[in-house]
Amino acid sequence: MDIQAITALLSAFGLSASAGLNAYIPLLIVALAARFTPLVNLSAPYDLLTSTWVIGALAVLLLIEILADKIPVVDSVNDLLGLAIRPAAGAMLFAASTGTLEFVDPRFALVAGLVVAGAAHGAKATARPLVTASTGGIGNPIVSTVEDVAAFATSIVAIIFPLLIGGALVVFAGLWAWWLTQRNRRRANAGARV
Repeated sequence: MDIQAITALLSAFGLSASAGLNAYIPLLIVALAARFTPLVNLSAPYDLLTSTWVIGALAVLLLIEILADKIPVVDSVNDLLGLAIRPAAGAMLFAASTGTLEFVDPRFALVAGLVVAGAAHGAKATARPLVTASTGGIGNPIVSTVEDVAAFATSIVAIIFPLLIGGALVVFAGLWAWWLTQRNRRRANAGARV
């Protein structure tokens, strides 16, 4: 596997994760980058993202998403809709990012994007009601803005510096392994005391 294949895979993971937070930010960024820069090359049928109509529709949907996600209760409805939209966007972004790689089966790309975006969306949708309950809804616009900034930054990094996504994955995996180890130790210690 060459460096181009590795960067395409890392970019796909980053864009899919970003879609789990906000479906339209990475879609719009990829569409604009593919249309106006040499940074993104989309093969058919994903090159349809570069259409003026699609870019316009994504911009409108992004505006609606940004506004809806800042209002308590409306954001919960938006997250319910996102249960289908965000994983689908992640699947499309993963498949589009790896579309030129011959060794990546398109079915794998779609499932991988679906899982990555779905996991990110699941974490977001699980945390949001806790934020609403603990802050009376006042914290929702702040958390939503942080999510949007994270989706934007992750999308840009995934396109321009995909190797940083690989570093972030390694750090995340290490932290997750550490957390699991600590949790298992606490459980073992609690069981030994009983």
